[in-house]
Amino acid sequence: MIFQRALRRELAGSAGATFTVLFTIILTWTLITILGKAAGGKVDSSDVLALIAFAALNYLPTVLILTSFISVLMVVTRTYRDSEMVVWFASGQSLTAWIRPVLTFGFPIIVLTGVLAFYATPWAKARSAEYVERFAKREDLQKVSPGQFKESSSSNRIFFVEGNAGETASVQNVFVNQVDQRGTSVIVAKEGVIETGENGQRYLVLKNGRRYQGNPGQADFQTMEFERYSMRVAQRAQDLDPTLSANAIPTAELLKIPTNAARAELLWRISLPITCLLLMLLAIPMGFVNPRAGSSTNLIIAILIFFAYNNTVKLFEASVKQGHFSFGMGWWPLHVAAALTVIAMFAWRLNVNNRWHPRALLASLKRGRAQ
Repeated sequence: MIFQRALRRELAGSAGATFTVLFTIILTWTLITILGKAAGGKVDSSDVLALIAFAALNYLPTVLILTSFISVLMVVTRTYRDSEMVVWFASGQSLTAWIRPVLTFGFPIIVLTGVLAFYATPWAKARSAEYVERFAKREDLQKVSPGQFKESSSSNRIFFVEGNAGETASVQNVFVNQVDQRGTSVIVAKEGVIETGENGQRYLVLKNGRRYQGNPGQADFQTMEFERYSMRVAQRAQDLDPTLSANAIPTAELLKIPTNAARAELLWRISLPITCLLLMLLAIPMGFVNPRAGSSTNLIIAILIFFAYNNTVKLFEASVKQGHFSFGMGWWPLHVAAALTVIAMFAWRLNVNNRWHPRALLASLKRGRAQ
């Protein structure tokens, strides 16, 4: 009992350190990505913090799986490196005795991974898509940031302003480049404001400016000065598109949709907690290391196994989505193969007649020292 409590404390400490490093990396990468989108005018700058939180929530199940795998592996590797396994085996304990404390430590992580996969992650993806869509359907001038050129939703106008755009606030020093069937026109004005006409259409009303009309490369440009010039801007969509991608649909609703995309997404969500369980168990026999050798090799192999497992799950998901496999034949073969691999690894480590077994290696080390 004392050993198991000490082991659980060490596992918790290792998991905390690993999670901090991995989550910091993911958060930094997400921050750079979303800030880049905000700078490019693809998302609203006021939504950056919310989008970062949603993205971090999306990556959290994967981070938890890798955290549990690495933390168990590092603790087992340390016990071999510090020769604590000699005491463990000498006291009559088997390597399988590690399963109970590891599962006691990992059970809350497995449950949390399942909750995130089935409930929190779809919600976060739906909210993130809603934020992006709401910004994309705003009026042209409301998406313009001061000091930046912005293309209209109709792709035939480019705006530039020096003041903020809002529901009723005016913008200062407006530049508009427009291309239509009459040619290219350039409009500059000291002030602009959005107004609603009697027909419900919204217009950009420019004041005190000039309009240049003509074709590039030709000398027949027309110049016009105006005190007030009205230009219709893209109308704001009244409703957001209620259609969600499969990865943003709640699990309860996903079960009712008989499409391949829905079944593929369900396969991915089921795979996350199962992957977490199997990788933690695999880390126990994988943690063997020669006390005289380094322990970095195990960590490199573990990361490669994690990405190979994760990518293979994605491959099965894509196969179900494309109709190559049915859901019933696609969700379990990989996990059964992984479970058999775990059993084979335990059997290999427990085979005392194997010359690579930990006891055999330790005995060989002792004989070498005696000589």
